[in-house]
Amino acid sequence: MTSLVHLGELVLGTVLALLPVTNPPASTPAFLALTERMTPARRLSQLRAACGFMAAILLTFLVGGSLIMRFFGISIPGLRIAGGLMVAGIGSSMLTGAAERRPADPGDDTPAGDRDIAFSPLAMPMLSGPGSIAVTLGLTSLAKTWIDYAAIALGIVIVALIAYATLRLSGSIVALIGRSGMNALTKVMGFLLLCIGIQFIVNGVLGIATDPAIVRSIRDAAAP
Repeated sequence: MTSLVHLGELVLGTVLALLPVTNPPASTPAFLALTERMTPARRLSQLRAACGFMAAILLTFLVGGSLIMRFFGISIPGLRIAGGLMVAGIGSSMLTGAAERRPADPGDDTPAGDRDIAFSPLAMPMLSGPGSIAVTLGLTSLAKTWIDYAAIALGIVIVALIAYATLRLSGSIVALIGRSGMNALTKVMGFLLLCIGIQFIVNGVLGIATDPAIVRSIRDAAAP
């Protein structure tokens, strides 16, 4: 009985820890803007793929995240800066309309409605960005056995399902606000995404600047 309570606490704790960071409702306007020119069926397939990618990314970091980051020498602040650059770039394109005026890659003439946005930017870094990965890495410290890992994994899958349900309901907003409303929403969300990306970068830089090892090195270098 105690074991079941412990596993339930792990599942619930994972959901409560990840939901505020992934924040699916906050991704709704950006999702609508990115899928504005897609058919409902295409939008739904992209959403399914994005939530699948989201779960896969977080599960990968749950199982081997610490090893991956140590192997490549990646720090959490570095991850935040990289995610910030991605988000800021997406926000800038949405704000200026550059994403609609030119293809995403040189020589890519794929119509906007046919582009694949499931993995990037929807799954990474919007739904499973640096914050979600950092929380997932932190949750590994609570796991002692493979059953604990399975409970945390179940919590991650539940969060992905909640994100799917939340973003799927956003389709009705398109019919409500119309094309002009979507254009305005795209500009507003582009600006907000640009601000979020810059804040990610600032947090990453602050994380590096306040790292105890770096502070100690600067202090030692400055000492007579």
